Amino acid sequence: MGGGGQQTESSEPAKGDGVGPDGGRGGSAVYTWEEVQKHCHRSDQWLVIDRKVYNITQWAKRHPGGIRVISHFAGEDATEAFVAFHLDPNFVRKFLKPLLIGELAPTEPSQDHGKNAALVQDFQALRDRVEKEGLLRARPLFFSLYLGHILLLEALALGLLWVWGTSWSLTLLCSLMLATSQAQAGWLQHDYGHLSVCKKSVWNHKLHKFVIGHLKGASANWWNHRHFQHHAKPNIFRKDPDINSLHVFVLGDKQPVEYGIKKLKYMPYHHQHQYFFLSKLLNTFLESHWFVWVTQMSHLPMEMDHERQQDWLTMQLSATCNIEQSTFNDWFSGHLNFQIEHHLFPTMPRHNYHLVAPLVRALCEKHGVPYQVKTLQKGMTDVVRSLKKSGDLWLDAYLHK
Repeated sequence: MGGGGQQTESSEPAKGDGVGPDGGRGGSAVYTWEEVQKHCHRSDQWLVIDRKVYNITQWAKRHPGGIRVISHFAGEDATEAFVAFHLDPNFVRKFLKPLLIGELAPTEPSQDHGKNAALVQDFQALRDRVEKEGLLRARPLFFSLYLGHILLLEALALGLLWVWGTSWSLTLLCSLMLATSQAQAGWLQHDYGHLSVCKKSVWNHKLHKFVIGHLKGASANWWNHRHFQHHAKPNIFRKDPDINSLHVFVLGDKQPVEYGIKKLKYMPYHHQHQYFFLSKLLNTFLESHWFVWVTQMSHLPMEMDHERQQDWLTMQLSATCNIEQSTFNDWFSGHLNFQIEHHLFPTMPRHNYHLVAPLVRALCEKHGVPYQVKTLQKGMTDVVRSLKKSGDLWLDAYLHK
C-alpha cells in the first residue's frame, strides 16, 4: 500500500480551528495514506487531490456528476480523475475549499497503493504538453458540419416517406438512413456530454440535451451519471455500469468462475456468444448493433477485474484498446476507434485523437504498458470470442467447482 504507518498528527481539529461545512476543518491536520484509506464507506468518504485531503461524505450527494462516480474514489487519490473530468479544474477547486480537512504528511508519497510515481509524473507531463499544444481545444466547424450531416439524413429520410410513401424498398432505405443518423447522433451527443466541444460547460450541456434528448429521445442526466462511472473505473466490477449485465451475460475471466462456483444460472451462459446477436425492430436492430459493436469491441475483450487502485494510465490501458485508423473507421465509430486516447483525455475533441496517439504509444513503450491496436474485423470477432470464453469458464466452474 502506498503509505501506511501512523497518522502524523491527530485527526481531530487543531486548537482554534473552525469546522467548516461538511466537516471542513480549515486543512491544518496531516494524515497518512493508511488513515485516508479507512474512509472509503458510503457514510464516511475522504479522498485526496494534489496531496490535499477532503471529506466529501455529505457533499458527494450534491456532486454534479452524480454521487457514484466521486464515491468510487473514496479512500483513494483522485488527482488524475479530477483533472481528466473537469474542463476547468482551477474553477472547481473553489468549491473544494469548504471540504478541506488537511493534507498528506510530508513523509507520505504523492501516490497511493504503490503506484509507479515515475509513470504518473510522465503522464502528467504528457497532459501538460497536450494542453500547451492546444489539443484540448475543439474546431467548431468540424462539429457544426457533423451535426449538419445528421440533420440532413433525418430530413431526407422523412422527406422520402412524405413524398413517395412507405413501399418496402423506401422503408428499407429510410431505415438505413435513420439508423445512420441515430448512430452518428449517438457519437455527437457523446462529444457534448464529455464537454469536449464548447469552451463553456453550460453550452456543452445545452447542446448535449438537444442531441440526446430531441434527436435520440434519451436522458442527458442518465447518460452522464452512467457514462462517467465507466470512465472513472472502466471494466471494474460493481463500479463500471457498462459491465453490469443484470445476469444476462457473464464477462471476463473472473465473473464467470464466481457465478459458476455459486451455481448461478440465470441464463445458459455457455451459449451467450450466440444469443448476443438477438435484437428488435429494423431501425433499432441496425442502430443498436452498430452502437454495441463499436463500444464493446474496445472493452469487452479486455481485462475485467475487481478494484485494484491502479494509476490512471495503467487502469485505462488495461480496459481499452484501439481500432486501426481509416476514414471509414473514424466515421463509423465516431473516432472511438481511438478509445485509449479518449479514455486518457475524456474532454479532448475527437478530431485530435490521432495527433496525441503517437505520444501516448511512446509513453506506454517507455513504461512497458501494453498498447493494443486491432483491425475492425478482429475487434468485432474478439467480442464473440470473449463471450464464448467467459461462457465456457462459467460452465466449467458450474459443473466442476
